[in-house]
Amino acid sequence: MYDTIVVGARCAGAPLAMLLARRGARVLLLDRATFPSDIPHGHFIHRHGPRRLKRWGLLDRIAAHTPSIESLVVDLGDFALTIRDVVEDGVAWGYGPRRSTLDKILVDAAIEAGAELRAGFTVDEYLFDGDRVIGIRGRDAGGAVVDERATLVVGADGRNSRLAKTVRASAYNETSPLLCYYFSYWSGVEAAPFELYARHEQHRVIFSFRTEDRLFATFVGFPIEEFPQVRANTESAFMSALDLAGDFGARIRAGRREERFYGASDVPNFYRKAYGPGWALVGDAGIHKDPYLALGICDAFRDVELLASAVGDGLNGRREMDVALGEYERQRDVASASEYAENIAMARFQPIPPQVRALRAALRENPAEATRFWKTREGMFDPAERLV
Repeated sequence: MYDTIVVGARCAGAPLAMLLARRGARVLLLDRATFPSDIPHGHFIHRHGPRRLKRWGLLDRIAAHTPSIESLVVDLGDFALTIRDVVEDGVAWGYGPRRSTLDKILVDAAIEAGAELRAGFTVDEYLFDGDRVIGIRGRDAGGAVVDERATLVVGADGRNSRLAKTVRASAYNETSPLLCYYFSYWSGVEAAPFELYARHEQHRVIFSFRTEDRLFATFVGFPIEEFPQVRANTESAFMSALDLAGDFGARIRAGRREERFYGASDVPNFYRKAYGPGWALVGDAGIHKDPYLALGICDAFRDVELLASAVGDGLNGRREMDVALGEYERQRDVASASEYAENIAMARFQPIPPQVRALRAALRENPAEATRFWKTREGMFDPAERLV
């Protein structure tokens, strides 16, 4: 009997298992994959994400594999605003480790904390006692059928969560997919550590960041309606989009593409009911959104901390588990609401408000204020900590 079974061992499930094990819980962590293994997803960590990695004692491990990103260029079609020295308390604004690196570090940390990992494990069904989830039935790497039980089963198994479907977790605040994305990796590119170009008239968003092995990960978002045409001739559509960003396309062409193009069109926007009798959801299983603002990983880290606190209270009897999980859902929804709405507005390429353009123009003339503004906007410090 485990305290918690976590299904999915990537950027939500592994840190949840780590935090719960550090609290003394008996945790079983399951995933179909073995680690390290890559997945064709975005992998930029920014905003409050790096600060949480530091608090967990893992940022140095990340930084050993991928360079810190302390400066960036943001071009919204008016001009390229350069922002430098985006570091707070020794923590850089962003990091772009490949998922094979990030997920392995997180899984290793969970194991070190005392969680039990079963990789190469397939969950076939969930076990119930009445309407309460009490465990899982699955197959281990050798094909043996295994039943395991727990006080709580957590789905950290992505936007197509099997647990969410099994318990019929209701969805709300839904918006259908707005954009599709393609990306790849280039070497030999002369570029800022991070560059973002939004082209509202042409309905394109382009962003690139420095990652491992001196590569630049470069992404383009297209309206979902254009997906069939983009898929039919990906390289032409991709490079034509880059040419909308000044000399950025030429700088990418001067480099060498090192991998194939990866694409994604199944990027809906939704919240799901976060808990029920014997179960909870975290990460993309609970909230999924368009990648425009690259919020997936950092938001998963935030929600993991909220859920770990709630589950810890429930297991220790400080609160009834359902009450604690209800508070987790409320905190999650409040914490994510404004950025969720902003992300959808940007993915719809809504016009840039005049006051935003005026602010950008003012920041262009004052680099120090540009840095201060960006740190504040990105939530790089905890306001509560600043009041201590």
